[in-house]
Amino acid sequence: MTKEAHIVKRAIIMAAGIGKRMQPLTYEVPKPLVKVNGIRMIDTVITALHQNGIMEIYVVVGHLKSQFYEWATHWQGIEIVENPYYDSCNNISSLYVAREHLGDCIILDGDQIIYNPAILSPSFALSGYNAVWCEGQTDEWLMDVENGVVRSCSRTGGSHGWQLFSISRWTAEDGERLRQHLKYEFERGNRQIYWDDVAMFCHFEDYTLGIQKMEASDLIEIDGLEELVAIDCSYQAYLKNAQ
Repeated sequence: MTKEAHIVKRAIIMAAGIGKRMQPLTYEVPKPLVKVNGIRMIDTVITALHQNGIMEIYVVVGHLKSQFYEWATHWQGIEIVENPYYDSCNNISSLYVAREHLGDCIILDGDQIIYNPAILSPSFALSGYNAVWCEGQTDEWLMDVENGVVRSCSRTGGSHGWQLFSISRWTAEDGERLRQHLKYEFERGNRQIYWDDVAMFCHFEDYTLGIQKMEASDLIEIDGLEELVAIDCSYQAYLKNAQ
């Protein structure tokens, strides 16, 4: 189970969302393009991918999509994929429109700040998610892992488990399986779920998922304005306007 037999060849970055919890800032700029202490969040993701030799990158866009086209001119190897469903469906729609690029891939969000590029290492043994050991209580998705294999996952959190983060790797075989499952769920009308629900809950028995261990300090996921202001006080005025 520990032999690393698979290598990531491409990345899919989810960047289509409206970013409601960071409004009114995200009325003006899509969340992944928000600068935190002078650096766009998505730029930390691209830089970390490049440092790991992952150069084939697909960015799924929707909200304020024109800004991504301009942004992409400053990078090589970026292909923009438009999600026409972004404002009516959950993020299953973003992976659905990018499903042809699944397989030997890493899937991650564009609104993360990557501090440790090593967490995007291209080598992996089993499909599955980056995870942080959580001793105390959390409300985030929490996985029970036995002998390196995910046995179950709780949507409502808990304690003494592996907290799931939105960085995942998929083998060629599991990528094809995920593509078929995404197509099935989305086209049957199951459009208000997270794409992660597809493998983790809807079709869990069809996958053998592992984890990639990391530390909580390796990245930051900024959910709302208060968290943003805590890191970059230049956005204080937006927080006042939101209150």
